[in-house]
Amino acid sequence: MCGIVGIVGTSPVNQAIYDGLTVLQHRGQDAAGIITIDNNTFSLRKANGLVKDVFHTRHMKRLQGNIGIGHVRYPTAGSSSSAEAQPFYVNSPFGIAMAHNGNLTNAEALKERLFTKARRHVNTTSDSEVLLNILAYELGRNDKMKLDATDMFKAISEVNQQVSGGYATIAMIIGHGILAFRDPHGIRPLVFGKRETERGVEYMFASESVALSIDGFEFVRDVAPGEAIYVTEDGQFYSQICADKTMHAPCIFEFVYFARPDSNIDNMSVYATRVNMGTKLGEKIKREWADKDIDVVIPIPETSCDIALEIASVLNLPYRQGFVKNRYIGRTFIMPGQEQRKKSVRRKLNAIDREFAGKNVLLVDDSIVRGTTSAQIVEMARDAGAKNVYFASAAPEVRFPNVYGIDMPSAAELIAHGRDVEDINASIGSDGLIYQSISDLKDAVALENPEITRFETSVFDGQYITGDVNQDYLNRIDALRNDSAKSTREKAMSASLELHNQETGEGE
Repeated sequence: MCGIVGIVGTSPVNQAIYDGLTVLQHRGQDAAGIITIDNNTFSLRKANGLVKDVFHTRHMKRLQGNIGIGHVRYPTAGSSSSAEAQPFYVNSPFGIAMAHNGNLTNAEALKERLFTKARRHVNTTSDSEVLLNILAYELGRNDKMKLDATDMFKAISEVNQQVSGGYATIAMIIGHGILAFRDPHGIRPLVFGKRETERGVEYMFASESVALSIDGFEFVRDVAPGEAIYVTEDGQFYSQICADKTMHAPCIFEFVYFARPDSNIDNMSVYATRVNMGTKLGEKIKREWADKDIDVVIPIPETSCDIALEIASVLNLPYRQGFVKNRYIGRTFIMPGQEQRKKSVRRKLNAIDREFAGKNVLLVDDSIVRGTTSAQIVEMARDAGAKNVYFASAAPEVRFPNVYGIDMPSAAELIAHGRDVEDINASIGSDGLIYQSISDLKDAVALENPEITRFETSVFDGQYITGDVNQDYLNRIDALRNDSAKSTREKAMSASLELHNQETGEGE
């Protein structure tokens, strides 16, 4: 999962992009990047690390210009090398830079086609670089020195015909402006807003609406599935649906876990959907666990807090904050490597013993993915003196890999894959485990926007909405992206870097 920002302004945009990326930091903590255009020249800064660590005063002074895009990343496809950080750019035609959130399911075939048909070389393992080169090739097929909106939309139509998967994308073209587009299923989120200035209208695109509000932009709407929006350097606005067939099926996991509660996605309040999840799950607990003598409801911070509060209300039970979170530790779900996730849980949370001592505790989390965090938290609750520890998940069992931009690549690493609820309960060590049903989860989210009748729910039901994902593909990405494969690549890159430093004297 990644976060993207793009602004066409009437004054320098570097600070606004920085601020937007800061509030999207939850979407990726591996790397960050900003690229701007000034005097028809790209200025780029990107590196591994958090936004506040990647950009210093000297970088911001160099990132001049009234148009720019930014990106925060965590690795899904490819590795966590700084070479994979975004934005990417190509020099031809014109000079094009791109920030991309999502994952292409046919990236390997596209890469081969790029080389044999377009003679374009892709230098990294990132599917984002593949997407950039596909767009560059299609734009370059036009011989005009200055492209108009019709040319832009024709290129995006060609891209959509070739590319499959989930993608929300912001491209920036020297001498032209910003081109933002979303996949025909609307899997990954993308919104835009505007603000009036003395010099004219400014436009901003972002993964979540919270980035717009933090920068003082008025939310206009979501980019529609299959839609492309072109904003010229001088603020002229054009939009068009660039796909023959569209279906609005947003990723439901955005509402369960990823998005900030103060965001609106696809005309749905993330906060409201989580309250609805709590209502649905609370009613299920009331029906199915009437025999359990629960004393208190305690959330596992922070995503589940709103859910747990609503569950406590439905059950007429006390709600307590039993865990204190160290906010300076990253989200364990998006940390690369199982060992790093394991080590981080105890550093991230600390229990308040008096809220557990001698009580039957209901712990509430947004989801259970690998089960690493859940097992350690159950153990922490027992160590704090809990008599019985029950566990509730606001999402159904995560049984299948995600292929549209969420780091759930290996089925073998998912605790629910091939296991029933009793087995999972035993594995995490709780005295009882209950999951939200998939129908209740869909209803909880759709309640906020009844016009959306389909969601991307493949991690729960194994139904991949693009229709091109088979077992061979899943086996291939499992081999490439499981924790063991990631660890091997990271060790190889570390060894290569160390050898390079020894040979050159760098790093001393």
